[in-house]
Amino acid sequence: MIDDTDFTGRRVLVVGGSSGIGNGIAHGFRLRGAEVHVWGTRASAADYDAADGSDLTGLGYTCVDAGDPDAIDAAPLPFDGLNVLILCQGTVVYRRGEFERAGWDRVMSVNLDSLMHISRKFRSLLSDAGGSIVIVSSISGLNANIGNPAYAASKAGAISLTKTLGQAFAGDGIRVNGLAPGLVDTKLTKVTTQNPERLEGALAQIPQRRMGTPADMAGAAIFLTSPLASYVTGHTLIVDGGLSL
Repeated sequence: MIDDTDFTGRRVLVVGGSSGIGNGIAHGFRLRGAEVHVWGTRASAADYDAADGSDLTGLGYTCVDAGDPDAIDAAPLPFDGLNVLILCQGTVVYRRGEFERAGWDRVMSVNLDSLMHISRKFRSLLSDAGGSIVIVSSISGLNANIGNPAYAASKAGAISLTKTLGQAFAGDGIRVNGLAPGLVDTKLTKVTTQNPERLEGALAQIPQRRMGTPADMAGAAIFLTSPLASYVTGHTLIVDGGLSL
């Protein structure tokens, strides 16, 4: 029996794969046989703590600041070929810091600008392999986000970019899709998940009455990059337990 989710022999790069959703996606592919490399922001893999949702066991690692275009350009290629590129890098600035120039610029550079820079860097390798890109955005890109204008705008831009790159790269044999998570327990959402009152209110808005997990996001990414989704391109799959309904 053919298993369309078997990634044995495939090479996968997960940008932002050192923790949270990206880390869950990285291990999802690893457990299905892929050779997986991640980019993160700390100097070495040893600098990550499991308590922060980081598990780099069995994963290759490179420190790359996705908010710096020159660092992206200079980053070494992890493989001599590439089948799957997952773009899961992201940051947020709380306490209304995104209304100021420094906060706005940093969030936009990491959450949106880097998507284009990294996609361009790996376009040739992905074309050679007939590969796929998955851009991880957020349901915040579909709604207003009180206090975080850059985060919301960058995620809306990511959804739009998914459509545009899906069209632009299709002729190269590359499928570009996205996934938009709802509330997932990661270090970026601890302002909610570690506040019992806020968490109770958030869960009340989710029809499935639970937070998403990194493994939930991995399932969506695996589907989108597998032969099961061979005729899907430019689409962002909402994975939020019904929160945005």
